[in-house]
Amino acid sequence: SFLWMMYRCGWAEKENQERVLAIDIKREAFDEIVKYSVISSYKANLGITEDKWKEEVKNSLVRCQWDPERDIYGKPIGRRSIQLGIRGEAVVKYVNEWIVKITDITDEVKKIK
Repeated sequence: SFLWMMYRCGWAEKENQERVLAIDIKREAFDEIVKYSVISSYKANLGITEDKWKEEVKNSLVRCQWDPERDIYGKPIGRRSIQLGIRGEAVVKYVNEWIVKITDITDEVKKIK
């Protein structure tokens, strides 16, 4: 989520994290990312064995986890936000095919803080 990313980068004040970029991707790309994601932690209700899940995680290009959503002060607010991590060929597609627009929003971030 936006607020979690701001927490992680210290609202654009941490060393080597002084710029914040908003990256727009194609809708179809987001759908593909979600479609091929594998949940990052095993739960018995996934409908597969833990060994099968481990194999899927090992081979996946996308991992999914649900993190607590936070308010502007960094406190959890009782719901979760999806976090998707990409690697391998998914990164290549992200860089070369999926990005539509990159906007530097650093000034807006500093105003919000």
